[in-house]
Amino acid sequence: MKKLIKTLKNIWSIEELRKKLIYTFLLLFVYRVGSFIVLPGIDPNKLANLEASAQSGMLGLLNSFVGGAFSQASIFALGIMPYISASIFMQLITVLVPQISKIQKEGESGQRKINQWTRYLTVIVTVFQAAAYIGFLKSTSGDAILPGFGGQLFWFSTVVIITAGTMFVMWLGEKITDKGIGNGASIIIMVGILARLPQSFAQEFAAKETKGGLGLLLFTVEIAVFIAVTLGLIVLVQGVRKVPVNYAKQIVGNRQFGGARQFLPLKVNAGGVMPIIFAQAIMFLPTMFVGFQTGEKSWAKYFTDPTNSVYMLIFGLMTIAFTFVYTAIIFNPKQMSDDLKRSNGFIPGVKPGQPTTEYIGTIMDRVTLPGAVLVAIAGILPGIIQLMGVTQGFATFYGGTSLLIMVAVVLDTLQQIETHLLMRQYDGLMTTGHMHGRRSTAAPGVTGGGGF
Repeated sequence: MKKLIKTLKNIWSIEELRKKLIYTFLLLFVYRVGSFIVLPGIDPNKLANLEASAQSGMLGLLNSFVGGAFSQASIFALGIMPYISASIFMQLITVLVPQISKIQKEGESGQRKINQWTRYLTVIVTVFQAAAYIGFLKSTSGDAILPGFGGQLFWFSTVVIITAGTMFVMWLGEKITDKGIGNGASIIIMVGILARLPQSFAQEFAAKETKGGLGLLLFTVEIAVFIAVTLGLIVLVQGVRKVPVNYAKQIVGNRQFGGARQFLPLKVNAGGVMPIIFAQAIMFLPTMFVGFQTGEKSWAKYFTDPTNSVYMLIFGLMTIAFTFVYTAIIFNPKQMSDDLKRSNGFIPGVKPGQPTTEYIGTIMDRVTLPGAVLVAIAGILPGIIQLMGVTQGFATFYGGTSLLIMVAVVLDTLQQIETHLLMRQYDGLMTTGHMHGRRSTAAPGVTGGGGF
């Protein structure tokens, strides 16, 4: 406890870090206040059907990312998710299209162009998603729309307001990244997820309390399992395979350079949460062909019900496949080999050039397989926990995308705070060891805006 208090005092004593933290908290407060502002022309007392429809599947995931704003018909109903979608698309295009990749390598000017294109694409994506949201709102809670706001007026005003709201949230994220602490877009998503944790926690406690002493004992066991799963995901996120690298000695005048032995860290979970997000997006597509009818008699339940064994099998296999695909896209062993060669570095026992490329690729494939399996297990774990009697809301925090994002963002933010402490010659956040940085991977693909 004394160590914690001392660390907090050290953090507060650094003026720059203190200003960054206060600035970040203020912007996050503005975001949370805006999440409760209902769209004009909507009666918030008649949104029960909308809330019920946004509790599972991809809509439930989106609703958790925006802190419940989706089910409350808020001006921030889509949150920062259109920006994340546009950023993912731009990251993939940057990797696949050489011309855009060349622009990105132009330095700060090239990155500004990519960021500007991402903003334009965000507007387009938001307009289409806002129109779809209006259709979904009318189909589930059409009676919530006030009579004077029907027709084209409601459609136009809602699209404009939701688009403006998303762009404002995107601006908040960029400001947090520039002047605050951590990655703005990622922190906004994490805050949205955490906003639903107390309610889910209270619902689970109330459900177990009705069973008396046995229920409270089960609740205690559930909390212990939740902590264990969180610790396991921390190990998964920070796990690396260290490949030894030696650097040739160079003598310039009377001084010797190089000759040091370092390590090339290959992440076990290089894909981050992207494989799970891709898998969930693909799983959601079949429901569009059956008009969101996902009852017991519909085959679509195999793609929407996380407690279904067929869903778990398909989702797990797709997560493993997407882990390898996404890792292959963002990980370039050829570039690593060339960088080592240019810096006079080499892997002991491996020839420079193509042999080094093949060696790094082989090692990465070997560490990706267990990482992919663990990510798949984390993805289906909420469904397993729900089958064991945990309420649906609380079960979503036992793994899956929500917990992975929270763990990754918290570790990334703590690493930045520790960097500030070490630069001022203070102790780090831990008595032994230091936080491992996550800058090598910007999943889910938000360079300059919000990687997880």
